[in-house]
Amino acid sequence: MKTIRLGIFGAKRGSNNLKSILVNDGEIVALCDRDEAILEDAVKELPGNPALYTDFDEFIKHDMDAVYMANCFHEHTPFAIRLLEKGIHVLCECTSNITMAEGVALVRAAEKSSAFFMLAENYPFMQFNQEMRKVFRGGTLGKALFAEGEYNHPMDFDDPKMHRRLRGYPEHWRNFIPATYYITHSLAPLMYITGSHPIRVCAMPVYAPKDEAKILGGMVGERAAIITSLNDDDSVYRVVGCSEFGAHGNAYRICGTKGQMENLRGMDGKVMLRYNDWEIPEGMEEVNFYQPQWPEEERELIEASGHGGGDFFVFREFFSCIRENRKPEFDEYFATTCASVAILAHRSLMEKGVPYDIPDFHKEEDRLKWENDNICPIPRPGIEANFPCCSHPDYRPTEEQYQNYLAALKE
Repeated sequence: MKTIRLGIFGAKRGSNNLKSILVNDGEIVALCDRDEAILEDAVKELPGNPALYTDFDEFIKHDMDAVYMANCFHEHTPFAIRLLEKGIHVLCECTSNITMAEGVALVRAAEKSSAFFMLAENYPFMQFNQEMRKVFRGGTLGKALFAEGEYNHPMDFDDPKMHRRLRGYPEHWRNFIPATYYITHSLAPLMYITGSHPIRVCAMPVYAPKDEAKILGGMVGERAAIITSLNDDDSVYRVVGCSEFGAHGNAYRICGTKGQMENLRGMDGKVMLRYNDWEIPEGMEEVNFYQPQWPEEERELIEASGHGGGDFFVFREFFSCIRENRKPEFDEYFATTCASVAILAHRSLMEKGVPYDIPDFHKEEDRLKWENDNICPIPRPGIEANFPCCSHPDYRPTEEQYQNYLAALKE
């Protein structure tokens, strides 16, 4: 089996996946991060003597097959394009692009490249989502009609350590990210399970500022956005971005003409599979509760990786695509569809639910419509935000909340 020579761009997040890379026969040959201290910490966990870079221009000269991009959420596209232009395979953290114009540029670059682009989306590979894909693709649920995806991640905003770890400076992207933008953990599993792709989207805000919090630096007052999509097979999805309802967890439900299946909230990965009582497959019950199992020969390796085993399978799939010279399922079209839903759902939300058509970036006529659309609600290095990030554009944390946030960063 060919060992994949991998570079990591963004060593802080990237270092979380070192075990998943190594157990899938990847060799980390280079790391790049602007913070030398992060590089020094990451390299302690690695065998061999990988090269360390603080300059991306020097990093991409290194001899490597692929790069895992784990830099900031809103800064992926320009770096991904440069790697593709050099013929280096790209595994990109979510999201692929932060503007519609970036999505067009990414697709065009990927189409011209000898290398491929893959979205490093790990939630589809969670055990219950892989099980739902297997059951749905087996046909016993019938045609897809409706599906739900919920990524729910409330946090204690009065924990100073959380702010230092996740929102370490006032201009951090997490302080400005709209409620629709971190969408791949809720949307991508549904696309992976059913194969249905959104073609039209609308959204509504759940505006509920954190008045109870004493420490706050974020400029978004929504705790969720409820996003509805019409899909290319006439099915409908209902998803959220990153929501902040009470009780942490991820929930997915697939409803077909013959039955439906879901992972059970708070039940540690158990699934419920139900059928119409006149369409029960042989050997099944009308209602089935069970715990899917990993293959015993790989169980320990999978469970040792992050995100419910998802990180293990992301790197297995990425490396397999390189070894087998095939395009990944989560390619540039899949990725930019997810990003387009996120971006255009926010615009719908700002217009109280006006629907937007999702472009098909396979088509040059769709790309031409969006190639100059640089609307972005998140400030980027050297580029100011040019669109509101909140459904109430004047929302701000109180002065006391914000000063407490600044003080927390200095502790």
